[in-house]
Amino acid sequence: MKTLSLTIAAFAVATTAAFAAAPVKTVKTEKGDVLAGENGMTLYIYMEDAKGMSNCYEKCAVNWPPLKADANAAAEGAYTVIDRKDGTKQWAKDGMPLYYWIKDKKEGDTTGDGVGGKWNAARP
Repeated sequence: MKTLSLTIAAFAVATTAAFAAAPVKTVKTEKGDVLAGENGMTLYIYMEDAKGMSNCYEKCAVNWPPLKADANAAAEGAYTVIDRKDGTKQWAKDGMPLYYWIKDKKEGDTTGDGVGGKWNAARP
């Protein structure tokens, strides 16, 4: 009976982890509060994306890596999970896919904000 209880408890923890909230936090920068990944790096929104759809692949995705979601990640509040055409999943806020910028080097960097007039730091 004790083994069954431990097995159920372990399953509950594993199930909860699979459906965890989006891995984002708010970081203060010189440009105000922005969204960042768990690693503290600023997240961005691409103005050529549509709600629920990424248009950033190949070279774009090398420079602007998507905030990937686990296969079992579940939407919560303003955060959703979208399907990318390469079969992976990506986190989005208010339907807009979230990305990192390869040139940001430390927490609080926002060097991607305004790049090409098409990239904006994601806001809480």
